[in-house]
Amino acid sequence: MAAARRFATLSTLQPPQQTKVLFRRAVVLGGSVAGLMAARVLSDHAEHVLIIERDDLAALDLPDERIAADPVGAVGPRPGVPQGSQVHALLPAGKNQLERWFPGFVEQALAAGAVDPPPGHDRFYLDGKLRNQVPSDLGTTALVSSRPFLEALIRHRVLARANVQAVRGRAEGLLIDKGVATGVRYVPEGSSAAVVEQADFLVDATGRSSRLSDWLEAGGFPRPPMQRMGIKLNYATALYRRPADTSVWSCISVDNPRPGQTARIGGFTPIEGGRWTMLVSGYADDRPGRDPDEYRERCVRDFPAEFGEVATTAERVGDVITYHQADSRRRDFHRVPRFPARLVAAGDAVASFNPVYGQGMTSAMLHASCLSEYLRGEPDLAKPATSYFADVKVIVDAAWQVSTTADLALPHVDGPYPRGYRVTRWLSGRIFNASTRDQTVNRQLALVTSMLAHPSALISSRFLLRVLADGGRA
Repeated sequence: MAAARRFATLSTLQPPQQTKVLFRRAVVLGGSVAGLMAARVLSDHAEHVLIIERDDLAALDLPDERIAADPVGAVGPRPGVPQGSQVHALLPAGKNQLERWFPGFVEQALAAGAVDPPPGHDRFYLDGKLRNQVPSDLGTTALVSSRPFLEALIRHRVLARANVQAVRGRAEGLLIDKGVATGVRYVPEGSSAAVVEQADFLVDATGRSSRLSDWLEAGGFPRPPMQRMGIKLNYATALYRRPADTSVWSCISVDNPRPGQTARIGGFTPIEGGRWTMLVSGYADDRPGRDPDEYRERCVRDFPAEFGEVATTAERVGDVITYHQADSRRRDFHRVPRFPARLVAAGDAVASFNPVYGQGMTSAMLHASCLSEYLRGEPDLAKPATSYFADVKVIVDAAWQVSTTADLALPHVDGPYPRGYRVTRWLSGRIFNASTRDQTVNRQLALVTSMLAHPSALISSRFLLRVLADGGRA
C-alpha cells in the first residue's frame, strides 16, 4: 500500500509549485521522450539546460502549424529511434503527465492532427472472442498518434523554453570528482575529438544501450545490477490509408499460448494524416517479415476479420517495417551501495519492457515526475539521489509486474520467476476472466494496465472478494 500511495503522488495531475533554481547548468544525455521530459523538469531548476543528442534536434524543431499543415510529411522516424516507425501507445497516465507539464497539450495535439477516436468504434479480441472494451471513463479525451508526431510536439515545447538548448554529439564518459558527477565528455558532430561539458547536474537518458554502467565502473563505482527477461519479440508494422466512413477505428487482438494456439498480439489504431498503423507480432521463431504479401496473409490468417479487411481493402502506405527485441531489462540503481551525487538516469536507461504493452513513453514521463519530486524536496546535492531512484523503482516495479507476469506465461520464456509467481499467475487469470463480465473488475484492471493505478490495487480484500465471487469461469 505504501508503494500504491507513492505511485498516486507521482502520478499527480497538478502542475509543480514553488520550484527553485538549484543549478547553473544541467546536462541531459539523449533527446528522446525521456530526455525531453527530464529537460522540461530541469528547466524549472537550472539557469541553463543542455541536451546532448546524436540527432540534430534543432533541425527537427517544427512549430505545430507546420506539423498540422503536413502531418505526414513534416515528421518521421529519426535515426536515434530505430523503433520509431513501429506502433507506439500513449497510455492515459502518459497523456495526463503531458497535460501536467505542458498545459493545453492535448487540445493542441488534436488541433495539429492527433486523433481522439469516437467511443464505441474499437474492438478487443481475446483468444479469438470479442470481449469487453476498456471503460470509456478512464479519461474524457484520448490522444492517439505516431511516435514521431508526438515526440515532435514535445520537442518543440521543450526547445521553446528560453533556458533549454540542444547540441549534436555523442557522449563518451563522465567526469567524477570526489564522488560527485561534474560533467561529461562528448564528441561534437563533425569532430573526432572529445570536449568536456561541465555540469552541476546530469541525467542519462540514452536508452536501452546506455553506457552509464561502464562509465560508473571506470570511475570506481559498482555497476547497477541488471535483470533481464528474454522475450524474443518480433513484430512488423505497416501504414494504411483510413477511410473516413470506417466503422472500426481500432482493434486489439491477444492470443494466449495454449495447445493448438500460438501466442500473438496484434493491433491497429488511427494516427495523424488519416492513416492506420497496424502491428502483427510473434515470438521466438514466429517472425513476421517485410514481404507485403506475407504480411497480408498473416493479417488474414492469424488475426480477427478486421485485420484482414484493413490489409486487403485499404491502401498500404510505405514499406512493412520489422523490429526485434530480445529481452526486457531493468537496471536496479536503487540497489547500488555507492553512486555519484548529482547524477540520475531516466527512461529506457533504467528499464525497458516488452513494447507491446505500451509502457515505455508513459514510464519515461512518470520518471520526469520522480525527478521533479526529488528536486522540489530540498535535496542534499552532495549525496546520491537515493530518493529519486526509490521513486523510480515504484514506477518500474508497477510496469515490470504487469508486463513480465504476462510474458512468463509464454512457453519460450524461462524466467527469472519472481517469488510467488504461481499464485500471481493464478490470481491474474481469475482477475482477467472476471473482467470479461464484471465492469467494476474491468475498470480496476484497466486503471492498472493504463498506469493510472499501482498493481497493488488488484489485491485489496474488497476487490479480491469480488473476483473470487465471480467463480473464475473463462
